[in-house]
Amino acid sequence: MSLFQLRAALCGLALAALGACDVAYPVTVIGDNGMTFRGSATDTFLNGGSFQATNGNAVCTGTYDKFADISTVSFPVVCNNGLRGVGTAFFQSATSGSGFVTMTDGSRWQFIFGQSALSL
Repeated sequence: MSLFQLRAALCGLALAALGACDVAYPVTVIGDNGMTFRGSATDTFLNGGSFQATNGNAVCTGTYDKFADISTVSFPVVCNNGLRGVGTAFFQSATSGSGFVTMTDGSRWQFIFGQSALSL
């Protein structure tokens, strides 16, 4: 194996390893009426992330794009009970923060993600 082939192989392995770096953390969402959803979010290195939360009946999901230098992201929310909304997350660190979702029915939900979400 030539030095060029070895370097190319090592670079390919490094990129594959970085692309597979997923970080999951808890999410708690509280609706206007006190309804609580619990779930998790997963960030994928360089790709953004996704989340899913349930209250036992409804399941809400979404995906978002996130870049290293951005601390605020907006994202669509879709629930299996027909509700939809737009959320905004404020990252305090790479895996923690808070935000809100404004649903199409006019309700406004608050959420927290990261280890603090476990205490709600």
